[in-house]
Amino acid sequence: MSQTERSTEPSIAELMTRLSEQSSRLIRDELKLAQAELTSKAKRGGIGAGYLGAGGILAWFGFGALIATAILGLAVVLPAWAAGLIVTAVLFIGAAIAALLGKKKVKDLSPVPERTVTNVNRDVAELKEHARHDHA
Repeated sequence: MSQTERSTEPSIAELMTRLSEQSSRLIRDELKLAQAELTSKAKRGGIGAGYLGAGGILAWFGFGALIATAILGLAVVLPAWAAGLIVTAVLFIGAAIAALLGKKKVKDLSPVPERTVTNVNRDVAELKEHARHDHA
């Protein structure tokens, strides 16, 4: 190779500088893309959550109408006050059962993400092991 051919090729330092700049630019561009993608998904998720909320409110009103219908149905064979009392008692019993089941489920939960902690501990141990081998 002649001297002129070598001078047109970039040096190792120049290549490393380009690599660093291009890597930084690539990471920034990927982060911008991820941000745009997440923003779009968040908007669609917000609209979906709004529809779910509206559906929940309408279902709540429907449940109230169903309760009123049950009271009116029982009022055909019982006094209205007794029909209301029976439906109220059934609702409170159902609420108590649901609350007890929910309390049991929440009590059994652990706030620590066990699998993540296990994986991180394993990764740290592996890094320490590699560091020991590299220094030995």
